[in-house]
Amino acid sequence: EPKLSLEQVNALVPAEFHKTFENVIESWPEAAIFCSALLPFKSLPTLINAFENYIDRLPSESKLKILRLYPDLAGKLLDSKQLSRDSSIEHNSAGLDNLAAEEKAKLNEYNERTITFTYALHLCVPLTALIPARYILAVLGSIAMAIIYGLKVNLSVAMVAMLNHSALAHHSAGHDMKQENADAEPVCQGSGNSTEAVEDGPFDWSEPVQGMILSCYFWGYLVSQIPGARVAESFSARWVMFFSVLINVVCTLLTPVAAKMHYIAMIVMRIGEGIGGGVTFPAMHVMLASWAPPNERSVMSAIVYAGTALGTVISMLMAGVLAGTLGWESVFYVMGGLSCLWMVLWLWLVQDTPTKQALMSQEERDLITSSLGTSSSGGHSEAKPPVPWRKVFTSAPFYGILIAHICNNWGWYMLLIELPFYMKQVLQFNIKENAVVTAIPFLTMWFFSMALSKTLDALRSRGKITTTIARKTATFIASAVPMLCLLALCYIGCQRGLAVTLMTIGITAIGGMFCGLLSNHIDIAPNYAGTLMAITNSAATLSGIIVPIFVGQITHGNQTIGAWRVIFYVTIVLYVVEIIAYLLLASGEEQPWNKGDKPAASVEAAEAEATPLNQKESKQNYSAQDQ
Repeated sequence: EPKLSLEQVNALVPAEFHKTFENVIESWPEAAIFCSALLPFKSLPTLINAFENYIDRLPSESKLKILRLYPDLAGKLLDSKQLSRDSSIEHNSAGLDNLAAEEKAKLNEYNERTITFTYALHLCVPLTALIPARYILAVLGSIAMAIIYGLKVNLSVAMVAMLNHSALAHHSAGHDMKQENADAEPVCQGSGNSTEAVEDGPFDWSEPVQGMILSCYFWGYLVSQIPGARVAESFSARWVMFFSVLINVVCTLLTPVAAKMHYIAMIVMRIGEGIGGGVTFPAMHVMLASWAPPNERSVMSAIVYAGTALGTVISMLMAGVLAGTLGWESVFYVMGGLSCLWMVLWLWLVQDTPTKQALMSQEERDLITSSLGTSSSGGHSEAKPPVPWRKVFTSAPFYGILIAHICNNWGWYMLLIELPFYMKQVLQFNIKENAVVTAIPFLTMWFFSMALSKTLDALRSRGKITTTIARKTATFIASAVPMLCLLALCYIGCQRGLAVTLMTIGITAIGGMFCGLLSNHIDIAPNYAGTLMAITNSAATLSGIIVPIFVGQITHGNQTIGAWRVIFYVTIVLYVVEIIAYLLLASGEEQPWNKGDKPAASVEAAEAEATPLNQKESKQNYSAQDQ
């Protein structure tokens, strides 16, 4: 057929255009119908781009349908002469109608591989159709946090089964006698079946050694955060998260071997886990800054970071059951092995930014990029300006987050790490009871954090409250309620049921931190959210280092309510400091230094200059159509 000139194409009426171009995309005439509405075309590239843009904007289901409609090379349709005219010409011109038997068999093998690939890709389509890609990221991020925290706290439960309590009791008998004479505190009695405690383990580590083993995790956690944040911001937060989980899995699987070698080897494994765990919060902050629309930031942050509570629940329950039935080694082998599945899903389903994510709709991509003011094109993202360190460290909202994070983490780690020991040594729960009563509060925390974040985001979207009020409300709940519960715990003695109730309420309320202070970094400076989280979390990590050592020293040979009362009082004072500092200093508004050291006027001018004219025009056109 003679080729049409551009003038002849533009002269076609829509029906003629449909007939002429209906098979540009095989068996998909809808493309020609769509492009006919764009007549006339300024140039041939414009015509080609019209078809390409049509394909790009199709949902994934339609793209896969087009792939499956395209006939196999030298396949059944050629043999039965059912190919379209255009496809027959293509096949014949390539000599595919005269293939030898071996050549045809080889092509059929390639066709089968293509079918397998498209169906494997199709498995992702129902998932992304049912769940938006940004929430797939949030759920997998939550699972990652659950793995990191689960592999961190499982030692707190497993250590109860690892220790030789009979030997430790014998070593501290003299100290206990001296303490009895000095301070007549009540001694709690266990339940009727508390004598069914797990057998003594092989290790006679003293309380100070136990505290060192538990706290050394935070030595690695402390040093990796700021370097991890800069790598996540500058290169890839996705890969930082992947290697974080990988390091934790490897160290967990090696823990039983290391423990049997020497407690120093155990410390090395824990430091390795800490190095991997330290980069998780900064890396996830970078991911959320790129993926979470502002009006969904509380919910997505809560989903991700509440994984720490979910991981704690699952880990404590699993660790208690595994240690009580299969032995303490199984805690590390089973939980480390199960965590490997996440790494496959993460690399398959998650990318650093929406512009790099293939498994999502164009509508969702446009929603995210437009709400965040980022480019929806697949090109290189604009380089972020260097961190304005002086402005960061003279910012009142930053110090509000910093102080609150340090104080809140003291209470968080005191309950997260030391609660199993309080339940076992003071309230006399056996290991299976211990696992259940310790895990339940973290499960209720998960539900509470989801409900609170959704409520606060709904109020913000309706204009009832500001972001600042939302963050302060959540953080106040996360500090005031556990403070009051710890105060009551100091005076109830051995009332085990009431103690469990108070700790459940207190730990549940701590869930407010996920949509409170932990989301606040992204509010005030999304460009540096990872770095800010690394700074505050590094400082807050000192609490994780000090708490086990502090508790070990206070309770060494003195596992009494009186000793724990001192620990609770210190925690209460820090909660008071947190409440005052955060309410006075915190803000939910983006700070001027988020754009770097450039003056505000020059930033606005640069943004205006960087916006293409056709982009501005298209926005105006869409607005006009909407009206």
